[in-house]
Order: sequence, then structure tokens, then C-alpha cells
Amino acid sequence: MKGRPGKNKIILALSLLAIGGAGFFGRGQFTPAEIAQREQWEEFLKTADIVKSELIGEGVTKPWKLLLKKGAIEKKAAWKNPEEKHGDFVDSWKYEIAAYRLDKLIGLNMVPITIEREFKGKKGALSLWADSKYNGLEIAENNISIPDWALKKTDDMKYITRFWDSLIANDDRTQENYRFTEDWRTIIIDHSRAFRSNKENMEKLMCGANGIKRKDDGGPYLIQRVPRALFEKIKALDLAGLKQAVGSYLTDQEVEAIIARKPLLIKEIGEMIKKNGEKNVLY
Repeated sequence: MKGRPGKNKIILALSLLAIGGAGFFGRGQFTPAEIAQREQWEEFLKTADIVKSELIGEGVTKPWKLLLKKGAIEKKAAWKNPEEKHGDFVDSWKYEIAAYRLDKLIGLNMVPITIEREFKGKKGALSLWADSKYNGLEIAENNISIPDWALKKTDDMKYITRFWDSLIANDDRTQENYRFTEDWRTIIIDHSRAFRSNKENMEKLMCGANGIKRKDDGGPYLIQRVPRALFEKIKALDLAGLKQAVGSYLTDQEVEAIIARKPLLIKEIGEMIKKNGEKNVLY
């Protein structure tokens, strides 16, 4: 690790920046300093000693909580290694790494740092632990109110997450894998059932006016607004750059499926602009 950070110098990559400021990168979930240190945290996850491990006890993929230590630094991490086909989709640990790499490529900055690492003799995905106060299910079940000052930013992140899930064909966005910090910043976890590449998921988006996912009343999960800079990143996404970013963690078909969804997303946002006006959709 280059210039191993000390106790007072290191910035926890999952401590998040409150949404605000001008432009998408000012609204993201990580500060510029945290983004600059991601490679150091990736190296930490790869090389730190595993000093404690326990099953988390929730989730169908049976993830583990690990305590990692290198020098004076101790951090928690989550490890999982599903690799199963279920009908028309695959549940794979490789998708967790692909999601993080794609997050970095487009500047989403919401997915925890994730790398490949062996544990108990098996390959899997190791993610820096997402510290949070609530998940979405806890908020719903306990009638926890989001304060007025946080409503706009949590709403913004909801629509960004729908945009993201449509790009990666993620049909497994449960309430539990929306995580909220005490000051109402958003982290999204669990992408092992994303990157679907069947015919339906190459011709339709997960969310949007004609999206695959529907509410109980049959209505759509609309993508009401997205940051302009994020939208421009998607418009500029190309096959070669995408393949380089995700490496061997996605198949050629899965990468091509992302590219096939790109014009669908552009069209979806274009229709929202026609309906509501550009200033109300892109910010």
C-alpha cells in the first residue's frame, strides 16, 4: 500500500459526504479525498489479516462478517461467494465486484469498495463494511420519519438508484439493501443478482414508464430526475471502456446487455424531459 495511512490520516471510505453542492460529483456519496484513497482501501482488503469471522445470519447468499487488521488499522468487511443459476438469472459473487468497478467508471459513488479475495479456500467478493443506522425495511416497519431537510436528498438518491438498477438489470433491490446513515446519506449494497442478459432485460429497463418492475397497483417505478453529469457519463459509455473496467467479472454477453440498455435509458430520460421539462429532470 502506498503511504499506508495512519489512524488520524486515513479516511474511512464508507463515511459519506452529505449530498449537496453544485454538480453530480458534489452530490455523490464519497468525498474527493475518499475517492482518491480507494486504491489504498482496495489494497487493505486484499492484504489485511482476517482476525475474526462470523456468519451474518441474514440473506440467502449466507454472507460472512470479517474483521480485518493491518498494522494499527482494523475494519469490518462482508464476504460472499454465491455462484448459482436460477432460471433466467445468475446469482454470482463476481457481480458484486463488477458493480463496484462500474460504479467507479460512471462516478456513481454509492457502492461499497469490493475486491476478490479467498476465504476458507474459496473465491468470493469482499466488501468494506457499510456502516449505517437504518435500512429501508426498518424505516418502513418502525414508521421512522425522514426529517424534512433530508427528504429531497433521499428522494434524489432513490431515483438515481432506479437509474442504476435499470442500467445493470438488477431485479433484487430490496428494502434491506438500501442503507441510510444517521444524517440520511444513502449506501446501496447487494448486487449479486444483477447484470441480467436475457432477451427481456435487453429490450426493457427494470424501472421507467414501461419498466419490468411494477408497483402493487400496477403503476411504474419512474426515474423522475437524475444528475446531468451522470446522464452524460451513461451517454458516453462504450463497449471497450466497459469491458476494460469490469474485466473478467462479466461475460461478453453481460457487457453487451449493458450497452443494449444504454439507448433505452437515454430514451427514458428524454421522455421524462418532454413531459416535465429539462430543468426538472436534469440537475
